[in-house]
Amino acid sequence: MSLRSQWRQLREVEWRDLDLKEAGTWPALLQALCLVALFLTVFWVAQWYVAAPRHETLDSLQGREGELLQEYETRAYQAANLEQMRMQMAELDTRMQALLKMLPADTEVPALLDDISDAAQDHRLAIESIRLRSPVPQDFYTEQPFDIQVRGGYHDIAAFLASVAALSRIVTLHDFSLSPVGDGDTLRLSLLARTYSYREDADPKSGGRNDD
Repeated sequence: MSLRSQWRQLREVEWRDLDLKEAGTWPALLQALCLVALFLTVFWVAQWYVAAPRHETLDSLQGREGELLQEYETRAYQAANLEQMRMQMAELDTRMQALLKMLPADTEVPALLDDISDAAQDHRLAIESIRLRSPVPQDFYTEQPFDIQVRGGYHDIAAFLASVAALSRIVTLHDFSLSPVGDGDTLRLSLLARTYSYREDADPKSGGRNDD
């Protein structure tokens, strides 16, 4: 039977009268079209409910594989350089301990102020005031600001500042103000100084700090 005659039969089919129980008597072209539609439906269902979830799982596993490879490379590098890294950590710890010793403890701040007073007197400066401000807590340390006001000659003031900067404890100097006093060569120096103390409670691994 030619395709044209099969197409004519398909056009003459009464669609309302079709019965699945009599599918064997349907025109051959209609049977073929139904088989194609059934195949496409089965293929779509299989793709949607079977292949798609497995494809998503495959993509997830491939992504995880990349992460694991990256982690493996990192750990392999660390393992190969473990001894060198341990030496670097020990060196950093030694430097850290040396820096911590330069930070005065709270109980050492009065002694630090005494050192600054002695430096002023050594350079023949008159101390007008050294006044502590309220401490300022930071993440890993506490900042202790204090105001200094001294009076004396220009060169003596310069030598005093150099002595303060050379102290074994860390002291930073800020907000300098230099003004003449009277008609002579005497100058008044006003400045804000800051020292810092390490907060042991900020590092839970710290077992204490060795002071001088």
